[in-house]
Amino acid sequence: MELKGKRALSLLHDHVEDLEFWYPTLRLREEGMIVDVAGEKAQSYLGKYGVPATATMSWDEADPADYEALLVPGGWAPDRIRRFEAVLEIVRTMNADGKIIGQICHAGWVLISAGILNGKRVTSTPGIRDDMTNAGANWVDEPVVVDGNIVSSRRPPDLPDYLRALIAELRRL
Repeated sequence: MELKGKRALSLLHDHVEDLEFWYPTLRLREEGMIVDVAGEKAQSYLGKYGVPATATMSWDEADPADYEALLVPGGWAPDRIRRFEAVLEIVRTMNADGKIIGQICHAGWVLISAGILNGKRVTSTPGIRDDMTNAGANWVDEPVVVDGNIVSSRRPPDLPDYLRALIAELRRL
């Protein structure tokens, strides 16, 4: 319960990669963090494999000042999520404030659209490697990469490494 009292915001939309949403959410809650979930609307969404998840607030209602961390799960949801200016402002604000931003798999698309990857060392699913490098990132094929406030990972099999690194960074706060 070392993270008791700290808060994270997790982004949600349809076709989120179920494990990449639920594993970090549950692990951080086990550590005592409050994890709020925000979507386009406060409603239920279905993951890629049909697992439901509920956003309790909209992105417009989320205040980045209330959180120490942002979780951006992968799947196909990031391609939808990155189209909303409210999300991009959350990402930009939290990045500018040095808050921890965790992203896995296709979640890099959201950080690309927010324009925060230039010069950053990151990883992602190899499928968006070109997108990451074209955004100015230094892409590497490793299970998890920490560069400043950004913790990135490749895909579901890397979740244990990703969460160990993410939790370690949150404990430093």
